[in-house]
Amino acid sequence: MGAGGFLRVWALSEVGFNSDEAVYAGQAAALAGDPTLTGLFPVFRAHPLLFQTMLSIGFSAGVSDTGARLLSVAFGLSTVVAVYLLGEQLYGRKTGLVAAFLLAVMPYHVVVTRQVLLDGAETFFAVIALYCIARFNTERTPRWLYSAAGVMGLTLLTKESAAILVLALLVFFVLRRDVRIRLRDLLVALVILAAVVVAYPLSLGLSGRTATGQNYLVWQLFRRANHGISFYGETVSPAVGLTMIVLAAGGLWLLRRQSTWREWLLVCWIVVPLVFFHLWPVKGYQYLLPIAPVLAVLAARAVVHVAVPWLSDHRPAAARWLRAAVVLAVGASLAVPAWLAVNPAPSTTFLAGSGGVPAGREAGRWIEANLPRGSRLMTVGPSMANLVRFYGRRTAFGLSVSPNPLSRNPSYEPIDNPDRELRNGDLQYVVWDAFSAARAPFFGDRLMRYVHKYNGVAVHTETVEVTGADGRTTPKAVIIIYEVRP
Repeated sequence: MGAGGFLRVWALSEVGFNSDEAVYAGQAAALAGDPTLTGLFPVFRAHPLLFQTMLSIGFSAGVSDTGARLLSVAFGLSTVVAVYLLGEQLYGRKTGLVAAFLLAVMPYHVVVTRQVLLDGAETFFAVIALYCIARFNTERTPRWLYSAAGVMGLTLLTKESAAILVLALLVFFVLRRDVRIRLRDLLVALVILAAVVVAYPLSLGLSGRTATGQNYLVWQLFRRANHGISFYGETVSPAVGLTMIVLAAGGLWLLRRQSTWREWLLVCWIVVPLVFFHLWPVKGYQYLLPIAPVLAVLAARAVVHVAVPWLSDHRPAAARWLRAAVVLAVGASLAVPAWLAVNPAPSTTFLAGSGGVPAGREAGRWIEANLPRGSRLMTVGPSMANLVRFYGRRTAFGLSVSPNPLSRNPSYEPIDNPDRELRNGDLQYVVWDAFSAARAPFFGDRLMRYVHKYNGVAVHTETVEVTGADGRTTPKAVIIIYEVRP
């Protein structure tokens, strides 16, 4: 807990929010009644509101970057405790301790639970639900099944994509006929799950926003792919830890003759989401976080329970020292990348979900302090527009937002005719940023053509120190704010 807490709070607010963080914090601020952000961020968007509602309680005393991220840190550290409980329940206390240690220093879990994202809270509730299922399978008492259903309801109220975890549990119960559920108990569990989850559609209905949920569903189904099928293997696997993945897989193989429902439960929990999100066109860095704790448990099982030839029988003390050395070595292989991840080198590229946007907060605060109230800005894409809205407290529109309702986030308003808006003076400022321009060079170039066409003058520039190939650091502009005139 000490190591995990240190990695999660070190330089926690050194860099401001990214786009998703700004959206969730903006929703929380709107729920808390912030007079400015209420008009800039709609409460109902793509996801349920459990996390945002909890965050809004803290925002009642004022909106704070650090306070918002500390809630995510709390969920991250609570998950470390939950993984200990899960490992202890399945394989004993030593396995629980090792699994908790590995998760505490895992770069993937550290990075995501330092951000104001839904996935850290989703993962905490999911692990608790998995723990309840493990207790149900061990004790065969319905109350643990009912508890699992209630907690899984909270998981779905945090992020609706957790439905794939419900499917993973159903696959497990179908495959393992030795773990039977009475029809009555199953029906009661489903009623409990529905009673919890109904809070979100009920809130949509009572607020007259039922169409909002439908619009988001259509958008999610018809979105274009944002990454290739190899995205998770290339980005998430190193963050989880290749050594830990090898340990988890090796333990499953070496201990295959001792396999019980426990391994089937954990493997189903990993494989079903893994297959789904690999095939799903839209991919996010943080989407696979709920399987990370289970990988930690399987890796810990391998370290604790795989017999060391000859040493285990003849020199048990040496075997114990060897296991301890393996734990420390794997922990170091995770802790070092985690430390580098929380102290990243400045860059002009950005991967959504991997951290905050350099200079985004600073640019937004400059906008708030220097641009007239009522100013309207155009950005390359909606990501920077969200930061301008949250930090700058000004209305902003992304040039790349499609006018086709099926091809855009329903919360984003497109600029139907940028020329007309600029010519009529309805857009007074233009914001170029290197991060959006690198992802969407067409719209970055198009935005700059508008800047030149409408006599844009740079009124503010944010830079970061970038290390070149020769090892020397030089300032590089990452955000430029232009004033434009018809």
